[in-house]
Amino acid sequence: MPVDLTPSQALSLWHAVTVQQVHQDGRDLTLRQLAILLEIYLVPPPHTVRGLAAKLGVTKPVITRALDTMGEQGLVTRVRDDRDRRNVIIKRTVEGALYLERLGDLIIATGRAQTS
Repeated sequence: MPVDLTPSQALSLWHAVTVQQVHQDGRDLTLRQLAILLEIYLVPPPHTVRGLAAKLGVTKPVITRALDTMGEQGLVTRVRDDRDRRNVIIKRTVEGALYLERLGDLIIATGRAQTS
């Protein structure tokens, strides 16, 4: 569904959403962590450290550090691939799904409020 926004309007929406997110949620995810989380939840699995690193154009240690933080927050979990023990599979969690659902709701509500 296309949305017609000017660059200034889009940035204003992003600004309003991020400010509200800071007020409502104590997680304080980085942009990289949010990109990883969206990749895990919006793109069908499986997701591996290697695959996420390739997708985002960063090293595996960068992904590992981000996943460490997100794992501590309950947003994702990691397990070794039974077929190839070198691979680490990233799994979704209920808490992560709820976090992104609330973020989606916040984006919708903020967008509606700004266009009213």
